[in-house]
Amino acid sequence: MHWKRFRQWVIKRKWRLGILAALLIAYGFMLPRKLFRSPTSFVLEDSKGQLLGATIAADGQWRFPAGKAVPEKFEKCILAYEDKRFYYHWGIDPLSLGRAIKQNIAGGRVVSGASTITMQVIRLHRNKPRNLWQKMIEMVMATRLECSYSKKSILALYAGNAPFGGNVVGLEAAAWRYYGRSAHQLSWAETATLAVLPNSPALIHPGRNRGTLFHKRNELLEKLRQNGTIDSTTFALSCAEPLPDKPHPLPQLAPHLLDHFRAGFRKRPTDAPTRLRSSLDGELQENVNDILLRHHHQLKANGINNAAALVLDVETGLALAYVGNVYDPGDPELESYVDVIQAPRSPGSTLKPLLYAAMLSDGLLLPHALVPDVPTQMGGYVPQNFDLEYDGAVPASQALARSLNIPAVRLLQQYRPERFLLLLRKLGMTTMSKPASHYGLSMILGGGETSLWELAGIYASLARTMLHLEQYNGKYDADDFHPPGYQPDLTLPSRQAPALHGLLDAGAIWYAFQAMEEVMRPGEEFLWQQFSSSRRIAWKTGTSFGFRDGWAIGVTPQHVVGVWIGNADGEGRPGLTGVSTAAPVMFDIFRLLHTAGTFEAPAGKLRKIAVCRQSGYRAGEHCEDRDTLAVPAAGLRSAACPYHQLVHLDATGRYRVTADCEPPHLMQHKSWFVLPPAMEHYYRSRHSYQPLPPYKPGCQGEAAQGRSMELIYPRPNAKIYVPVELDGTRGQTVFRATHRHSGTRIFWHLDNVFAGVTTDFHQMPMRPAAGRHTLTIVDDEGEQVQLTFEILDKEK
Repeated sequence: MHWKRFRQWVIKRKWRLGILAALLIAYGFMLPRKLFRSPTSFVLEDSKGQLLGATIAADGQWRFPAGKAVPEKFEKCILAYEDKRFYYHWGIDPLSLGRAIKQNIAGGRVVSGASTITMQVIRLHRNKPRNLWQKMIEMVMATRLECSYSKKSILALYAGNAPFGGNVVGLEAAAWRYYGRSAHQLSWAETATLAVLPNSPALIHPGRNRGTLFHKRNELLEKLRQNGTIDSTTFALSCAEPLPDKPHPLPQLAPHLLDHFRAGFRKRPTDAPTRLRSSLDGELQENVNDILLRHHHQLKANGINNAAALVLDVETGLALAYVGNVYDPGDPELESYVDVIQAPRSPGSTLKPLLYAAMLSDGLLLPHALVPDVPTQMGGYVPQNFDLEYDGAVPASQALARSLNIPAVRLLQQYRPERFLLLLRKLGMTTMSKPASHYGLSMILGGGETSLWELAGIYASLARTMLHLEQYNGKYDADDFHPPGYQPDLTLPSRQAPALHGLLDAGAIWYAFQAMEEVMRPGEEFLWQQFSSSRRIAWKTGTSFGFRDGWAIGVTPQHVVGVWIGNADGEGRPGLTGVSTAAPVMFDIFRLLHTAGTFEAPAGKLRKIAVCRQSGYRAGEHCEDRDTLAVPAAGLRSAACPYHQLVHLDATGRYRVTADCEPPHLMQHKSWFVLPPAMEHYYRSRHSYQPLPPYKPGCQGEAAQGRSMELIYPRPNAKIYVPVELDGTRGQTVFRATHRHSGTRIFWHLDNVFAGVTTDFHQMPMRPAAGRHTLTIVDDEGEQVQLTFEILDKEK
């Protein structure tokens, strides 16, 4: 009998313990890991936490991600208004509960709910109807919440998820919507106004309930005065403050970066925060916006509607200012929603410094070596300089500084487009995805596409190499490129080991930056006067074909500034050049930045060699005027000067001679700077140049007989009538010449404009307009034939 009772007691005890354990387990797991899962607004802040922009949440609410801290003023206001013993209870306030029961019984209706802030957090989480049963559940869950969260965290949950009227949820969103600034910057009156709203969100409706809201706010201010939180003066001034009017628009200082962050959010975990504290400098961002807007007012008069600017910190690679476009959503024709910083566009001439540095790094070029600048035709491609003129020969550094197109194309032909495209991809350019044959030689003049984001990142990586020569071993490798960023927590990885054979030599990069510091463009020198500054800035402009894109990229040891000007739809406009549109914006931005110093020559990374003073090549055996120049190590194996040759003169020095006509002991042997005929033709018009003396009469057969080529058609002073074709255009005239030496090239010029080159079969079709013309042909030896003729308008 006793044994039976004992068994029953054990069974009951087990049931009780089981039920208690189940209740404890249910109590422990009654709260989800994350209380609030409603969609939140995407919020962009600057590096100091100032709001740059925000988007409305997916459910149509202005709901900022909840912060970890609550402003002190709001904490004091909300505790005085809702839960003055918040820090002394464990989720349920027994005193408030007893008072509420007494008031509700006496009033015969619900007068007071006795909800603590913790219970209100649970109610906001559950979103269930208000009744006694739900109140009891909230009380139990409130105690559980107190076990898992600190008091400060519970306050933050309340402030981040409480309703503040209309479609505004959370304290931070409410502060910006109703007062246009952060909750930390609100006055006592403003904070008190927001503190009474979660209890009665409808009071904020403009034009209604203003008196009730005003009264509730002042009642709260009176409580704050009574408990010593504010003094009488603050109380009086706060009561006199007006209530907020219509909602304020949120800041839109970096809408394109906000959209970029929002678009990239799809690749992040589902619980990733929608708030981003970026690397942007809020003050700089606002000033850059103002600069672009000011220039935009001028550019718009010429039908140029869009502009973008990017400022990077060289050391970190992080963006300090990101203006993807001049933002004006009220004018859809401007297409200001397009983020041009990320859009692939023709880069114009901005890639020329990269080719220059690459050829220096490989020893294919010395910094000041002469490069041909003559009329050039490569297949069907005929590049032209911006000013449509020719120098004949120009130092490579000066060709870069003046952004001459023909020397750049000739250098790319030497370097090979396939190799240059591979280099660009290793440098970090992803937009040029087609084979090199698609771009051809025009690649160096903007025949491909890149983005301002990638281009600025490449130049920032090059500049970073110059700041850390020992770490990088004086070499820039493919691993050293890091795309620009805007998230400070994503730091640049450090190189594990110095590269032995990098893509670019630090000395080559330094020479490229030196040439960029002297950048200019023929015919537009007057523009550079307005850019005079004590700051040394390596910079380059670019203009795409058809005047569709104007670029300017500037580099200092501290910053990279990139600017693009144009039309998002690709429409070209007269005068839309990098130098006249983008460069002024770039220099205005640089004036905002604290830049100092310049790039130092990479000591110990350069090798001294003797170079020819006239040609800039490595000095050959016939180069008499020599200079010593520190060049990248690969320059030691560069080609020797091809333009100096030993010339044999007679005793007077006036004629060239050979052993066939002059005894060797009477000859003079001199080193002579000799350019090829086409280069000489243009070079001598701009430089001091001493042409080769003629051969002594009777010394060379052809020299004695006269010219070795002749124009067959037309004859001097000929009058030619060319019939009009069926389509109304004037027909072609085929000009013909002959030369005694097969394989000789003849260069044709009509009215001093290069027309083409022929070899062996010297026939050149052209369409001269009616009137008088001058035809000039020059062969490889510099011999020239010139005549005039006339194209008749009507047959005579």
